[in-house]
Amino acid sequence: MKPNPFIKRNPFMMRRKIFCFFVLSIVLFATTANAQILRKPTKKELTQKVDSLLRLTDSLQQALQSLDIPAIDTLFIENEINEGGFDNASGTLNFGNFTLPDTDSLSTEQRLSLYYHQNQLNQRQSAMTLETLDTAILTSNIPDSVYIERLTRMNSFIKLPYNNIVKNHIIHYTQKMPDRIPTILGLAQYYMPLFEEIFHAYDMPLELKAMAVIESALNPRAVSRARATGMWQFMYRTALNYNLTINSYVDERLDPMVSGDAAARYLMDSYRIFDDWILAIASYNCGAGNVNKAIRRSGGSKEFWEIYPFLPRETRGYVPAFVAALYTMRYYAEHQIRPLPVEMPAHVDTFEINKMLHFEQVTSLIDISIDQLRDLNPQYTKDVVPGVERPYILRIPFEYSGDFAALQDTIYAFKDSVYFSPLILSTRATASDTQITHRVRSGETLSHIAYRYGARIADIKYWNGLRSDRIVTNQRLIIYTNRAAAPARQTQASASSAGQAQSAAQPQGNLITHRVQKGETLGGIAERYKVSAANIRSWNNMRNNTIYAGSSLKIYTSATISTSHDSDFEYYTVKTGDSLWDIANKLGLTVQGIRGLNGMGNNSRIYPGQKLKVRKL
Repeated sequence: MKPNPFIKRNPFMMRRKIFCFFVLSIVLFATTANAQILRKPTKKELTQKVDSLLRLTDSLQQALQSLDIPAIDTLFIENEINEGGFDNASGTLNFGNFTLPDTDSLSTEQRLSLYYHQNQLNQRQSAMTLETLDTAILTSNIPDSVYIERLTRMNSFIKLPYNNIVKNHIIHYTQKMPDRIPTILGLAQYYMPLFEEIFHAYDMPLELKAMAVIESALNPRAVSRARATGMWQFMYRTALNYNLTINSYVDERLDPMVSGDAAARYLMDSYRIFDDWILAIASYNCGAGNVNKAIRRSGGSKEFWEIYPFLPRETRGYVPAFVAALYTMRYYAEHQIRPLPVEMPAHVDTFEINKMLHFEQVTSLIDISIDQLRDLNPQYTKDVVPGVERPYILRIPFEYSGDFAALQDTIYAFKDSVYFSPLILSTRATASDTQITHRVRSGETLSHIAYRYGARIADIKYWNGLRSDRIVTNQRLIIYTNRAAAPARQTQASASSAGQAQSAAQPQGNLITHRVQKGETLGGIAERYKVSAANIRSWNNMRNNTIYAGSSLKIYTSATISTSHDSDFEYYTVKTGDSLWDIANKLGLTVQGIRGLNGMGNNSRIYPGQKLKVRKL
């Protein structure tokens, strides 16, 4: 049909149609492209990707095996006791289908060294055994079957696993700690019955008592680098959460029984969370949060050895060390280990104190040393029982309990206005200190003056209302001290003229020969005998403070200590106020040694004028 010549074409409409057609073409092209991008991959493409990932996994596995990690451990446990399988030649540490890919060592340094470095022995351990107990291969003449049989025979309520990691810890305890384990076992004879009573009261496994060995080596005054304190190593906030008292006079973290009760409650709370004692033990070290995190990372398993690689480094060795500690306390005799006799009273009586009481009030009227009171009551950090706040417990050896009960009112009243003055309570001054006035000389500093009088800088500032360490020449300072001032610093001229005479001063007192033990320092020996390190160097012609284990040192104790002797024995005559504890400390002996020489029992008493054998000549 021919177009009508009378109809006029509209150019605007033509351009609009062309524009719409162009936009529609773009939209259709983009939709087609997206359909191509979002389509599902084919089975062939997926297979190729899986093969690529498997090749990558194989190459990584070969690289890990080439590291040859020297960890030999079998963790396929039947009935909680590993029945064998110590011939894992691959040398890799397997946890089910998980292979530990690094040489991350089982460091007990952050946990075990908390007591290695804090206990009274204060000796260093071999770096190898502390840091690599999971990867090191420690050998023993005892077959694995014997260890397994012994652990099974213990019939522990808490199932005790056995594998190469546990074996390393057992060997470490029974063979690598000859200077520490006898002391720990000696202390255990005193403390373990007390801890068993606590756990029995809460109907908990008595085996938990061994945790105190891991925490602090049974040292009630142990303080870790993280400031965890006491035999059970409580942090400040955790202690407050479990109602332990911490104030200016009392730190109940230092009381083994009170903190042990708090530890029992903490473990019971952890057991309610995990329903497993092994996990509760692990949480005591790293907290329930870290154990829960390890459980999640392991896929939800609550088996300790399944979550082992996901626990913090120091916690991994905690359970193996727990097993080793229990084993050692049970089978020490089989390893020819003898507990070291520890001077702790066999029987202790407790008194409820509801008034202010200073230890020196007790020692002034009863034949007991202040060191004994401190050892039995370590929670009183300033030797003061603040009974006015609330009733507190004071522990006293049973043989002195009758005297304390009879003289209790007299003891409370003895010099109470002196012992509880603000001066005594606010500083380290004691009631026996004397007040002196020191005139500051040119060149002196507070540090020099404090050293000279055996005082603290902070106390000198408190006594004199000083806000800074600045002092001026001729300034007068009040100082409280219990000893004569050390000689003031000499000028160079006077020192050169008097130096020889000073060094040639005649020693005074009773001569003692001290054999240096491993780990001792010259300063520690000087403190023990109440003399100065400079005197010990002078008596033994030493140029410095270096001493060696096994060497002998001549020491002259205080001139007030007089002894007599015959052809066989040296004798000491008991004076008023003396106790066996004091005599032993004065003469550098042990209470047990004096009792042995004199045929005395634990309840034997001494009296003024009595002649005691103290040393066999």
